[in-house]
Amino acid sequence: MSEISIPKPAAQRFWSTVGEALRGAHHDYTQGSIPRAIVLLAVPMVLEMALESVFAVVDAFWVGKLGPSALSTVGLTESMLTIMYAVDMGLGMGATALVARRIGERDPEGAAESAGQAVILGIIASILLGLVGGIFGPQLLALMGADQSVIAQASYARVMLGGSGCILFLFLFNAIFRGVGDAAIAMRVLWFANIINLALDPCLIFGLGPFPRLGVTGAAVATTIGRTCGALFALSRLIRPGHRITLRWRHLRLKPDIMNRLFRLSGSGAFQALIGSASYVGLMRIMSQFGSERLAGFVVSIRILIFALLPSWGLGNASATMVGQALGARQPDRAEKAVWLAAGYDCAVLSLVGLLFGLFAHPLVSLFTQDPISLETGATSLRIMALGFPLYAYGMTVTQSFNGAGDTWTPTMINFGVLWAFEIPLAYFLAVTAKLGPTGVFIALTTAFSMLAVVSILLFRRGRWKAVAL
Repeated sequence: MSEISIPKPAAQRFWSTVGEALRGAHHDYTQGSIPRAIVLLAVPMVLEMALESVFAVVDAFWVGKLGPSALSTVGLTESMLTIMYAVDMGLGMGATALVARRIGERDPEGAAESAGQAVILGIIASILLGLVGGIFGPQLLALMGADQSVIAQASYARVMLGGSGCILFLFLFNAIFRGVGDAAIAMRVLWFANIINLALDPCLIFGLGPFPRLGVTGAAVATTIGRTCGALFALSRLIRPGHRITLRWRHLRLKPDIMNRLFRLSGSGAFQALIGSASYVGLMRIMSQFGSERLAGFVVSIRILIFALLPSWGLGNASATMVGQALGARQPDRAEKAVWLAAGYDCAVLSLVGLLFGLFAHPLVSLFTQDPISLETGATSLRIMALGFPLYAYGMTVTQSFNGAGDTWTPTMINFGVLWAFEIPLAYFLAVTAKLGPTGVFIALTTAFSMLAVVSILLFRRGRWKAVAL
């Protein structure tokens, strides 16, 4: 008698898929169940962002022990770093889109060539960004409206901005792995980098054991060391044979046709991220006029927000990989279905997180600061921003899907119209003209991201992204 196959219960199938995702087994994302493919990609991507967000929160916890001026230094520096991150993210968008498309076309050599051109561009960008940031750190803080207590700690800015090249390559190598579909490797790389960060942070900030007491600068040194180790680990995996692509010296020879496509995608992607990052800089500039205590509360709320939004980043990156590979395999309907499924999952998770924020905002912020003004500002910020979580989930997933298709200009124009032409003027009007103070900034931020989601969905439904050639 032949054996009878008994289907596994749904929960058992789910956890089996999660285990497979964490092991990093190779999978063809252009075939088979779409929900299963999303889980295989999203689980390591969510966990990748989870430890990144844990680090951001723990970093804020330790720095918060040094007082509001130290938190403000970190917040203002990070608002400038987001501009540099825009270049990193843009390069990552281009690399993911090109690599995923080639993988979908069953062309691993073409994928490796695209990765090699991205590395060349990354070397150039990291040198330029590091020189500018390392030399002009204090002046950049002053431009951001920092007071003297913050500028006095400018060494933090010099180290973070000067060492931004290691962050760029961490972004870039993980973007390549995501394009290939090796999300588990990207997760391990970022975990490795952040575990080093977490271990060194209190040691270098407070001078534990044999380590020097560097204060807030110690947080920057720990981050730079951790990111550098992570980038080197990622490179070792990228050049090791046996993966879906292996980077070789021949792939680092300049190939003008690929470089032109990468530069076009990365340029518009960087502009897209720059618009979003610069809007955050604008909000920080508006917040800075209400004092270091309120600014510190806003910084804490953003750190907690980053942690809460990790499912959006993971599912958004998963949908980008699915879209890129499906279009490479000439399966646009599969790509579209994957986006709506990922967005629905994202919405369900973030709706629950938003509810928890509404109920526990005050206790969450109190973990990082006991200053009464900072505490109340941070709690108010969390409650207001949480109202936009359901729509934000759709906006994040759909926007990343445009990028995965190689249509980086559509979300760029959306970002410009919503975050600059709408959000910044609205924040200034509500906070300053209407005299709502920091609350006006929080309302403007939530309103803008909700509008961005609606516009993105409407444009995505038109389907023009399906015809983008790479």
